[in-house]
Amino acid sequence: MDDRSEDDSPDTHRNAPQPDPICLYGLVGDVARAGSDGTEANPYAIAANFMAYLSCAVGRGPYLPIGNTWHHTRIFVLHIGRSGRGRKGDAVSLVSRLDTALRQLREPAAPPNHRGGLSSREGLVSLFHDGYKNGKVEVPAIEDKRLWVVESEFANVLHQGRREGNTLSAALRDCWDGVCLKPATKSNRLFASYPHLCLSGAISPSELLALMRARELTNGFANRFLMIWAEREKIVPFPQATPHEVVDALATRILRVLDFVQAERVSVRDHLQIGLTAQAQNIYARLYRGELIDDSGGERVTALLERRAPMLLRLAMLFALCDLQTQIDVQHIQAAMGWIRHGVESAKFVFVKATDAADSVRTSAAAKKIIEFLRMKGTSTRWQITTECFQGHVAKSVIDLAIEHLLLASPAQVVVQTLPRAKGSHGPQTQTYTLSGMAPDRLSQNWQAHNVGRTINGSR
Repeated sequence: MDDRSEDDSPDTHRNAPQPDPICLYGLVGDVARAGSDGTEANPYAIAANFMAYLSCAVGRGPYLPIGNTWHHTRIFVLHIGRSGRGRKGDAVSLVSRLDTALRQLREPAAPPNHRGGLSSREGLVSLFHDGYKNGKVEVPAIEDKRLWVVESEFANVLHQGRREGNTLSAALRDCWDGVCLKPATKSNRLFASYPHLCLSGAISPSELLALMRARELTNGFANRFLMIWAEREKIVPFPQATPHEVVDALATRILRVLDFVQAERVSVRDHLQIGLTAQAQNIYARLYRGELIDDSGGERVTALLERRAPMLLRLAMLFALCDLQTQIDVQHIQAAMGWIRHGVESAKFVFVKATDAADSVRTSAAAKKIIEFLRMKGTSTRWQITTECFQGHVAKSVIDLAIEHLLLASPAQVVVQTLPRAKGSHGPQTQTYTLSGMAPDRLSQNWQAHNVGRTINGSR
């Protein structure tokens, strides 16, 4: 007797994203473990905020040239967790203590920071302006363009973006890119040249979903953030502070990194070139052609992840600098990729419903099977894809979505060709599918050979 329930719909429950321990590499991992030991703070949330802080502290001296773009270690982090469970404030506390300890060791080494909340482009520029005249008074420029911004209520930034004429989100996009901030209006003469702003933000998933509009998802604002899901992993009624001697020891290690990159030379940019070892280049190239452009999460998630490649390079560069190296090596790429993967899973977890995620998995699996089929077959009709690749066991709608996914990939993974009708024949024209890169004349030859074979064998 069949004892299944009447509801045979697939089980779509999901676990919360769990990062790979490889993320906690080197100094970053030591800071994370020190802050989470004896507290409810999530070690990965601590690590992410520390990376944002350290990426700011090293400044614009270290640079990684890729093509015509010179990358610096500017990182925007957005910690997502439910209110009361994310322990978002605790995740920043140790980083703040490290900042204080670093200032005690040597004040100029620590980057300026801002916690007052951001409201406008003009207010942001005023934090590291190039100087201006207030009446007859000349206000001198702020020489140190490093700025670590802590937005414990990141919903405020999203609220500001909804105000008519507010250009804060555009200014933050420019800061991530490192371009000079020019006046938004003729009446405002505030400039900020070569800013080096890094941001630690925190928000609940409900606020993020309610306030993140389609514009932020498509204009490049959201995909400049490493979004991570992190909540408390244990309940500790009486959390213990990280011992002072541990904080001081970590601050001393941070200072060694900042001395290595000569971070206090704030007026000198791009004086320390970073490269990749041959092994790291091979791994990055493989990732760049594959996982870093994977769009199986759907259009919305893909828009959130468009900057995976430059974000990976920035993180890997930071891990290399923590090792006092100017060459990014395999372990640095692997640690950085751990964060990218956690960001991908976090974005899917927050922005994609469980049922939609299940549909996306089915479409992705079908697309991969079609690629393998075409790799062996060479050229195929839609009928052959349905009957030979899937043996008629997969719904037409799933196959349609899979083919559409492959055709619209960037670059396209599959091409479709409409073949001319044989003279005197009627009915719809035949379309064939092949992997991109195969020449059209070869497609035609494959199709003709296939037809000859079918005629000889008497097959359909």
